Amino acid sequence: MVAGQQTTDEIYELIRQAIVDKDVVIASYHGHVREMCPHVIGKKNGHAHAFLYQFAGGSSGGLKPDGSPSNWRCLRVDGLSQVAIRKSEGEWHTASNYSEVQTCVDGIDVKVNLT
Repeated sequence: MVAGQQTTDEIYELIRQAIVDKDVVIASYHGHVREMCPHVIGKKNGHAHAFLYQFAGGSSGGLKPDGSPSNWRCLRVDGLSQVAIRKSEGEWHTASNYSEVQTCVDGIDVKVNLT
């Protein structure tokens, strides 16, 4: 599912549903197309933020091998564009250091259930 000019609210809802369904988010952020598994979405300092695990695509700082604790991304939702969702079909990426304690989102709307 891809839309032309997505609003921030539409992008937020896509990511929110991807967390519930454990699907993959593909989006452009700061000039790089990224493939990520979203773990948390909500607000920080009044702005919508998402805490995601990036496993493929580009990044200005480079991407470590899948499973690396260095691939966590805290992204402002209003900075994302060209957001698409891909059914994960069991393909879920995270790192061993994932914890419900994170500093990206302080007003959590929804978080992934890893059990």
